[in-house]
Amino acid sequence: MVRKMKLPVGWYPRSAEEIDGYLHSFAAERCGGAKAVIAPHAGWFFSGKIAGRALSSLRHDADLVVIAGGHLPPGHPVLFAEEDAACTPFGELPIDRELRALVKDQFLRAGFSCGADNYTDNTVEVLLPAIHRFLPGASILWLRLGADIRAVEAGALIYRAATAFGRRAVIAGSTDLTHYGPDYGFCPKGRGKTALDWVKTVNDRRFIEAVLSGDAAAVIKRAGSEHSACSAGAVLCAMGFAAETRASVPVAPTGGENGPEAARLLDYTTSADVRDGYGDAADSFVGYAAIELA
Repeated sequence: MVRKMKLPVGWYPRSAEEIDGYLHSFAAERCGGAKAVIAPHAGWFFSGKIAGRALSSLRHDADLVVIAGGHLPPGHPVLFAEEDAACTPFGELPIDRELRALVKDQFLRAGFSCGADNYTDNTVEVLLPAIHRFLPGASILWLRLGADIRAVEAGALIYRAATAFGRRAVIAGSTDLTHYGPDYGFCPKGRGKTALDWVKTVNDRRFIEAVLSGDAAAVIKRAGSEHSACSAGAVLCAMGFAAETRASVPVAPTGGENGPEAARLLDYTTSADVRDGYGDAADSFVGYAAIELA
């Protein structure tokens, strides 16, 4: 059984040729060796370049890409795509059924609830064409997690399961940042340039710094109380996975003094900046970041 792409036309190019053209510069410049990244999941017009920067940095020899999505509240069951493959403009992208079964078993043993991802949601799907383009020989593990501190543990369990099966695994945690403006019911700094500057230099910056420092508790707190990320569980899952790749630098709920050595911000923008380039700046906008964790 193959999972068909469900997002409406406009989220990403629909032909392999268009996707090749869109991602050509990233493919040509690839020098990635990352095992864990954070990437945005809006339509490609707004965040495709940022997502491409993150995904193209993943290690070239990976044979499994874990895509951790979100848009789920704390305590929600972890949702897995139950299909055998996902259909992209490049053909069928296989889902690692053997690893999925092991991960679900490990999750259940650890007290997680699991369910089937039967919903139309962009947090995973919108990244699939780029992943298939950059890593055409890899399979995927598709899951979505709630904004819960235990998502760190989930990421660690996934890494250990993949390692047990001999997979060269990488992970992409999928989130957008602050959703600001009247369209989202969040306008603490009014509108215009003052609001945009605050999102860039304060609200999104604080969340990014929490991720870079490995402070899982701050990630949850800032995403919740400051509305600075829509899928904190996906971020925490990637952080837990990354921590397992370098056991000497664990992710702790209280964070580390210096944080993971490899973590770095690769790129950042907002949809307002993208629109402004087309003479159409808006009062409602969203932040996007590409972050390398390990």
